[in-house]
Amino acid sequence: MEVATSILSVKKENCIQTFYNLETAGTDYFHIDVMDGKFVKNNTVELMTEYSEYLNSITNIPLDVHLMVEDVISFIKSFIIFEPRNITIHYEAAKDKKELLDWISYIKENNSKAGISIKPNTNVEEIYDILPYIHTVLIMTVEPGEGGQDLLLETIQKIRKIKEYIDKNSLDVDIEADGGINLNNIEELKDAGCDIVVVGTGIINSDNYKETIGKMKS
Repeated sequence: MEVATSILSVKKENCIQTFYNLETAGTDYFHIDVMDGKFVKNNTVELMTEYSEYLNSITNIPLDVHLMVEDVISFIKSFIIFEPRNITIHYEAAKDKKELLDWISYIKENNSKAGISIKPNTNVEEIYDILPYIHTVLIMTVEPGEGGQDLLLETIQKIRKIKEYIDKNSLDVDIEADGGINLNNIEELKDAGCDIVVVGTGIINSDNYKETIGKMKS
């Protein structure tokens, strides 16, 4: 199990120190939540751009960029310059599969891995035919748009279902889960087949980053 720390709730005044502390605590990725205020209600574009610039200059920990935006291609172009490990786009943001595959190709042509995310009310079956083209599938375990929500239990079943499909078809796709994840529910996500968990407040608000991340990984 790998841990991607969402930096959405990191306070600006001591962000550099927090990033350093997360790195030394053993986070595998910095998760960048890019929201445009249209696809979801919050707007984090300025903050996430600023944080990505800082991280690019101070750490070798890979960036895990999650675009919750309407104008997908322009945001891919804005964030590809930070050389992220992967860029995840929303299935629901595309008008059709062709547009989705065009975005995926663009991400991969620019030396990043591509991921697809689905909201809690989107059925996993809708993205089965996209899985051979991507590296990561991100299952939203809360409604995207704000941090600090409780995990929706029915989304764990979606993880089980997509895990079965990936295994049955021998696909090389990581399953990532995002939203409301903490030490109380992480075991269920592992059992369901999660490879990567995105955790924000569950780490940022804890007293000891290293201990919390260590427990999540083990």
